Amino acid sequence: MKKSDSAKDDRREFLEKAGSICAGCAMLGVPAAAGIAVVLDPLRLPPKDAEFIDVTTLDSLPPDGTPQKYVIKADKQDAWSRFPDRVIGAVYLRRLKNDTIQAFNVVCPHLGCAIEYRDVEKDYFCPCHNSDFALEDGAQGRGSPSARPLDSLETKVEEGQVWVKFQNFQTGIAEKKPA
Repeated sequence: MKKSDSAKDDRREFLEKAGSICAGCAMLGVPAAAGIAVVLDPLRLPPKDAEFIDVTTLDSLPPDGTPQKYVIKADKQDAWSRFPDRVIGAVYLRRLKNDTIQAFNVVCPHLGCAIEYRDVEKDYFCPCHNSDFALEDGAQGRGSPSARPLDSLETKVEEGQVWVKFQNFQTGIAEKKPA
């Protein structure tokens, strides 16, 4: 056998193996890519818009405008699973003149800590950065490191029920962007 015949055989064997590997990758790659696309599809869906959630009755809110804290429960869904009746957050509700409702998310827009209502000072207080927010409009007090006021939420009253369009927002930025 000549050297050239041996070289031809080596090349032929290499090409056969390379062709087999390419064909195998194509046969396995297409279904694998399709499977990955199916698994990742829920992650590509746009987030759901906030919906109104029935929180309480109008009569349960003090007419003097004192804020009351309410836990928000709703069906929660991630990309693949649904969790019925879960706590998704909390709000402070105030009954104003003409039975209009003011709502603030309890999450501080600075670091995401839970704010508290202080009855004596008549304001909202964040214990994480020791600062206050105005009762009337949620504006930052002097010296507050928060980049924006408390996050207000849309409300409506229908047949004596108070509904809140609940959503959480990104913290640490000046713009009020849904999380």
